[in-house]
Amino acid sequence: LGQQRSPSRHPRARLHTLRSRLVPACMPVVSQASHHLSNRAKPAHSRPGAGSRVAGPRVVTRRTNFVRSSGNTTAMADDGVSFVSAAQAKEIDEKLMGPEFGFSIDQLMELAGLSVASALCEVYPPRSHSRVLVLCGPGNNGGDGLVAARHLFHFGYQVEVCYPKRTDRPIYNGLVTQLSTLGIPFVDAETLRGGDPLVTTCDVVVDALFGFSFTGAPRAPFDALLELLNPHNSPPPIVAVDIPSGWSVDEGDESGEGMRPELLVSLTAPKLGAKTFKGPHHFVGGRFVPPAIAEEFELVLPQYMGSDQCARVSGLLTPGGGGFGFIKGPTVGGVLMKSPANESAEEAKRPPGYWDTSSDEDE
Repeated sequence: LGQQRSPSRHPRARLHTLRSRLVPACMPVVSQASHHLSNRAKPAHSRPGAGSRVAGPRVVTRRTNFVRSSGNTTAMADDGVSFVSAAQAKEIDEKLMGPEFGFSIDQLMELAGLSVASALCEVYPPRSHSRVLVLCGPGNNGGDGLVAARHLFHFGYQVEVCYPKRTDRPIYNGLVTQLSTLGIPFVDAETLRGGDPLVTTCDVVVDALFGFSFTGAPRAPFDALLELLNPHNSPPPIVAVDIPSGWSVDEGDESGEGMRPELLVSLTAPKLGAKTFKGPHHFVGGRFVPPAIAEEFELVLPQYMGSDQCARVSGLLTPGGGGFGFIKGPTVGGVLMKSPANESAEEAKRPPGYWDTSSDEDE
């Protein structure tokens, strides 16, 4: 009690002392974490003790999603996602439904339709876009649309379906029965063509008319339906399934006068024609691709987050779809290559337009 207490030190002095003690203590931890993250960014075959199952070196560049690869059988875009041709898409489907992987056509339709409905719901929630018109063609793309219509009904949308050329096969008949038992109305093409503009009768149109196997010019009544979706008719927002109908699967909108969907849901992997897609929202629906197929075709796909059935390739998340965010990084066989999700939470919250793609420094 009799001792005299020393005067208090200045707050800045105390902070300097604390910093000088903590920073050296933390450096080993920071160094280990940095080494771990850097090692994760390298391809598996380049890490010590790892196997070499991935064919060809892959380098992920800093701050971009561009992936370089030698011997790729698929085309690569600047965002690092694979684009496949119509022939490659056909081969992938045949592999999936072959004895090695055991998928069935109705199973793939179900997964595709659910992906389309999930992407639509993220971008156009039912509270703001409750009325959905689904245009279905006679093939597998139309089947995807029928499945999507059922899921959209259960998601809370008011759904109408136009299915003018019905395919008399058990799988398609069953999908029609499922919609009928839900009370989902079917409208014919003539009613749509002679009625009020689509923008006054629905909030979103799903284009499930033609898929990657379609070639040639559309015939009636599909030519009239495509005309309704032409930009000069000011249609409501269009959601295209796999590839916009009327576009070349490999070349895109060759005429420059085709429909302009706002949302494209590529199935399994984006098609070459999707490189010309300029809409604000591009998703991939295909959370079923086995790693063996991804490696065989050297597919680089977006990262699926959580339990999502679709993954964003480009564009920003809308306020109705859960806030703003960045595109998700690519994967090889389901392994995350580059994504804002593996960066700090603070970086992921940065405003639109922040992402810096000027650096080409290899990680």
